[in-house]
Amino acid sequence: MYQSETFVRVRYGETDQMGYVYYGYYAMYYEVARVEALRQLGLTYKSLEEMGIIMPVLENHSYFIAPGRYDELLRIVTTIREKPGVRIRFAYDIYNEKNELINRGETLLAFIDRKSGRPSRPPQVMVEVLKPFFP
Repeated sequence: MYQSETFVRVRYGETDQMGYVYYGYYAMYYEVARVEALRQLGLTYKSLEEMGIIMPVLENHSYFIAPGRYDELLRIVTTIREKPGVRIRFAYDIYNEKNELINRGETLLAFIDRKSGRPSRPPQVMVEVLKPFFP
């Protein structure tokens, strides 16, 4: 299992009239956390794309527990629980500044060969950096 942490400050434009994070922004927070989780492994989306791999989202699930609020610094814990194959699943737990769980989410992405448009195995470099987390 691999885990990483990312922090995001809620901006005013991400809130609704009640001062709560608008539900649609959680998908963006998941993306920020996912990109940073890979970056912490030494991989970037840009480098994966340069290898000819794209990663479209197949599923996106959100579970709202409590509202995020304007100007809060949110902590997003991103987890990869299973060794990726043709697909990779990311789980997200979002905590507010009081360390209260406010949101749980999950995304499922596929590895796609950019040239053929067909599903692909993850690049070998990703397999190698994740190997210590999945003995």
